[in-house]
Formats: sequence, C-alpha cells, structure tokens
Amino acid sequence: VVQVAESGGDSVQAGGSLRISCIVTGYYLDNYCVGWFRQAPGKEREKVAAFYTGGGHETYAASVKGRFTISQDKPKNTLYLDMNYLKFDDTAIYYCAVDQPFGGTCPFYSPTWGQGTQVTVSS
Repeated sequence: VVQVAESGGDSVQAGGSLRISCIVTGYYLDNYCVGWFRQAPGKEREKVAAFYTGGGHETYAASVKGRFTISQDKPKNTLYLDMNYLKFDDTAIYYCAVDQPFGGTCPFYSPTWGQGTQVTVSS
C-alpha cells in the first residue's frame, strides 16, 4: 500500500525558515512526479513546487520562487521543502503529492496525498 506522510510543520515568525518533510512508503520514487501543495483557510489548494524524479527542472509558484526549494533524498525515499523568508501569506496546510507523469509533464491528475502538515507564520 502506497502511503505519503508529511511532517515538520510548525509556527514560525515572519522572516524565518522551516523545512518540512514527506516520506513515501510502498514504492520507490523513480520516474514519478512529486510536489508540494498548500491550502490556506477559505482558499483552493495550490501547487507550490514540483519536479519529475526521472530528470528535469523544478517548478515553483511565483509567490514562492527564490524563497522555497524542493528536493529529494533518494535513499530515504523522502521529499523536502525548504522554506526561507517566510511570510504571513505562507500560512497553510502543506500537502505532499506523488503521481504518474502524463505526456512528459506533471499535471497531477490523480495524486496520492498525505494528511498534511500545518505551517503558521506570525507577523
């Protein structure tokens, strides 16, 4: 059974940094689309960062580009999201997602989700 579990969410002050993690069990992350999404209260879930583990560049939402970095530890089958210069608007539940690629892209049509981890940024 494939499972995805996030951890590391916390309350931080604006301007601070945080690393959240996502461990995937049930299969190895070879040739998959992986990504971080977030959902703030009253807003739709949005993609924050993603990449194809088979090779390719990371993509980032404009609101986090230059501040957030997505990465992977292959032996640990774990994904990370390093968040720097956090802002109040970064407050949300952060979800890890894993899905098959489609047509050479990562549209995340039917991802496996984790339960989410809360990140709260105070001003």
